[in-house]
Amino acid sequence: MEQKPNSEVVVFGTWANSISGRVELALKLKGIPYEYVEEDLANKSELLLHYNPVHKKVPVLVHKGRPILESLVILEYIDENWTFPPKILPQEPFERAKIRFWANFYDQKIIPAIYTIGGSKGQEREKAIEELSELLGVFEEGIQKDFPGKSPFFDDDGNVSFLGIVVNSYACSYPAFHEAVAMIISSEKNPTFLSWVNSLRECPLIKETLPDHDRLVDRLKAFQARILS
Repeated sequence: MEQKPNSEVVVFGTWANSISGRVELALKLKGIPYEYVEEDLANKSELLLHYNPVHKKVPVLVHKGRPILESLVILEYIDENWTFPPKILPQEPFERAKIRFWANFYDQKIIPAIYTIGGSKGQEREKAIEELSELLGVFEEGIQKDFPGKSPFFDDDGNVSFLGIVVNSYACSYPAFHEAVAMIISSEKNPTFLSWVNSLRECPLIKETLPDHDRLVDRLKAFQARILS
């Protein structure tokens, strides 16, 4: 097996994977030093397979030699293990429950809908875009109902929150997706969601962790050519 990294905190990820970026964003928010290991998912390392033998995917957080898997679980682990501020999740149980619900909705409904658009064309793609817009509408309405008069994407001090870290994935890279694939977030159909995402894109830490736009456009165009040929 390859030599294991020596750092206390190690992140296994890939540059184009927005889910990997969640872990880096949370660690940077907390000011926790870490070592980053770039993975080639077409040629996965022995270490990745060792640390994540079930799903064999990124991200993986290794803390003191112990792996923590799945991005939402990792985010909670970071917040619970490094208890100093800023806190990523709210302290009040009901507020945490609402945040967890919408984070899971985003991961289980919205991200798969984005993947469907990327893997379709013609009328099938148009239908997929409409279905995504409907899901974003549900998300908009639910967030406004559950968090009236405030943004659940930032805390009271302006730090990006748990839900902001989650929604950052894929949504904050929408300009690259629009250029390479299709317009998935419309200012006409989902203006509220778009305004939330644009606010997140202005966050310095998010800017720092977003994939390079041109490189991501090239990656998405190559993916499109491969799966739609």
